[in-house]
Amino acid sequence: MTVVLWILGILAVPTLIFVVWLAGVFLKEFFSAGSSDGDDDNGAEAAEKLGLLPADRQNTEYAGPLPAGWEAALGAVRGGDWKAGAELMSGIGRDWERRSAAAYLLADIAAEDDEWLLAWESDRPEDPDAAVVRARSSVILAWKIRGGKRADYTTSEQFAGFHRTLERAREDIARAAALNPDDPTPFIAEIWVALGLGYPHSEMDKLWAEITSRAPYHYEAHFSALQYWCEKWRGSKELATEFAERAAAKAPLGSLLTVLPLIVHFEHDDSNDTEVDRTPEMVARVDAGLADAAAADPAHPRLPELRHMLAFYLSLQDRDEMAIEQFRLVDGYVNALPWRYRGGGADMAAHYCRIRNGSAQVVAAEG
Repeated sequence: MTVVLWILGILAVPTLIFVVWLAGVFLKEFFSAGSSDGDDDNGAEAAEKLGLLPADRQNTEYAGPLPAGWEAALGAVRGGDWKAGAELMSGIGRDWERRSAAAYLLADIAAEDDEWLLAWESDRPEDPDAAVVRARSSVILAWKIRGGKRADYTTSEQFAGFHRTLERAREDIARAAALNPDDPTPFIAEIWVALGLGYPHSEMDKLWAEITSRAPYHYEAHFSALQYWCEKWRGSKELATEFAERAAAKAPLGSLLTVLPLIVHFEHDDSNDTEVDRTPEMVARVDAGLADAAAADPAHPRLPELRHMLAFYLSLQDRDEMAIEQFRLVDGYVNALPWRYRGGGADMAAHYCRIRNGSAQVVAAEG
């Protein structure tokens, strides 16, 4: 009997150790979650005291507020009024930054329902504004057909439709370019054709020459071309870095192109900590971005995109007061890098608020 009890006691020891270990893990997770929840609550409270908006009040459609009158025009277009779109485009004139931005927004609507655009084209068949919206719409439609998932999760049918639509888009792009030879916008749209169809680097270089001869420091053009040169598409980290640093070095202050090295870093950063975001090189890149933003036209339609990146990296660099300054200027809008890559809607807003609230909590504690 004594031997049996001794054997049972020996067998019980591992079980007891496991139970104690499991209890310890449970308690650690319990208190860790409670502490994390508390930090989240404190950060949200600190952000609220600073006048910043909660996640459920963040606009997930845009990176920042639209220029005056654009929201009303887009709403009218969604209701079928093509003349509102025509007036929006004609009113912009040769401001290529605003023209490409407005053309994209109108084209995105047309990619879902183009009945209003067909009416515009029927009434004004040689209108270069309608033509450039059509060109951009064809490219957007192609990418919608492909879907936003990785290639492994994209069907052969999706790829076939994607490639067919991109090939047709090239005709629309050529027509828009012929109707308005000075406009870089059709060629900017073609960058996404180059990316999707896999233009060789030599062909991309020719396309880039067409763009820069018309608008050498165009923000959207540089952002789009950088995607082509990234490793995940048609280039490499080295090619993307070379492109970004060369463009940023040549561009005048206020062009916003200092964001490009930050985007390259973000696109190719696969580390699990923030040390790579705190290097002297990264601090210098953020400082250059701050100077660029300060010199920019406050009404530049892409300025919020730079501010979102600055806020993110300032927060990671523990420069929280400066981060909050940038967060204040974009708060209420979250459809921008780096938040966009965390998914759409609530996920994007939650990621934004988590980083922002962390900085808000630090500022509140130091204040």
